[in-house]
Amino acid sequence: MTSKSREDAQHPPSRCPDNSAFKQQKLSAWQPELTPASVLSGFILIGVFCLTMGVCLILSARSVKEVQINYSDKCLNCSKLRENSSNWNTECLCSADFKLEEKIQGDVFMYYSLQNFYQNHRRYVMSRSNAQLLGRNTDIRNSNCAPFSTYRNGTPMAPCGAIANSMFNDTISLFYYTNLSTAIQVPLLKTGNSWWTDKYVKFHNPTSHNLTSAFAGTARPPYWQKPAYLLDEENERNNGYINDDFIIWMRVSAFHTFRNLHRRLSRTEQFADGLPAGNYTFHIFYNFPVSRFKGKKYLILSTVVWCGGSSLFLGIAYTVSGAVVMLAGFIITAIHLKLKKRKTYFQR
Repeated sequence: MTSKSREDAQHPPSRCPDNSAFKQQKLSAWQPELTPASVLSGFILIGVFCLTMGVCLILSARSVKEVQINYSDKCLNCSKLRENSSNWNTECLCSADFKLEEKIQGDVFMYYSLQNFYQNHRRYVMSRSNAQLLGRNTDIRNSNCAPFSTYRNGTPMAPCGAIANSMFNDTISLFYYTNLSTAIQVPLLKTGNSWWTDKYVKFHNPTSHNLTSAFAGTARPPYWQKPAYLLDEENERNNGYINDDFIIWMRVSAFHTFRNLHRRLSRTEQFADGLPAGNYTFHIFYNFPVSRFKGKKYLILSTVVWCGGSSLFLGIAYTVSGAVVMLAGFIITAIHLKLKKRKTYFQR
């Protein structure tokens, strides 16, 4: 053993950090001096800000125009028909009429809402294959999709999993009556409704020269009426895993009552300024039964504002938070003035 090796063995390398201002924590720093005046003024300013934001959010949410139609009971016959799995191939059309008393101006969004439908069960949330939804060639038998992964003959499902299998699949059209006997279909947009990150990052179709060959060797989920490559027969670019309706459904809700964006008004011709006042009807090809789990289905026509839709939760949260902070500020101010007065009295 050389002398250098002996010295290294006797004196192992030090673990002390380098003698630099950064590693020795000698950098110059600024620390605020918390005085009663600065703390109390901070409380008051934060409270005023939250109260102002809360009032603005509530007023904006109340300015949203919304029409909500419950079509569960109106389509009860179709719901009973769909409960029998042997009737899965039988079409059932129902309608829901309503009247707009005043015009809805601007962009109009159509949502469907489900009540008492729980998407927050852990096994349900995990029942999907993200690799498959990215268009990769993967063995879904080793995924979390079971029991909706393969059929008994071994044919894989595309897409697999309980979330995809339970996809909302009512076909909905909106008609406007120009007079008592003439109705025209309201133009609605099927694309551009999902998040950009979902459409172009989280979902991709399998690579092939066409979608039919890309999904060869797979089968649709049991509750679907069409294979994935035929979800939108009018637009080839809105098929497969990048179908907007499918992407929106795959983003599960945390609550048992939720709404999903379904369509947007195409502002053309006489609907350029929005939906005119008058009589309307929804034509619904009923495919999604809800009576077994005592659910309800709604169709919602709504506008949006800078802060979102008609929900008052955010405005109420800001208002309550601002009121609490303001109250705490006043209480602390009163305590401070009382103690300051007592201190001045004893100093005399």
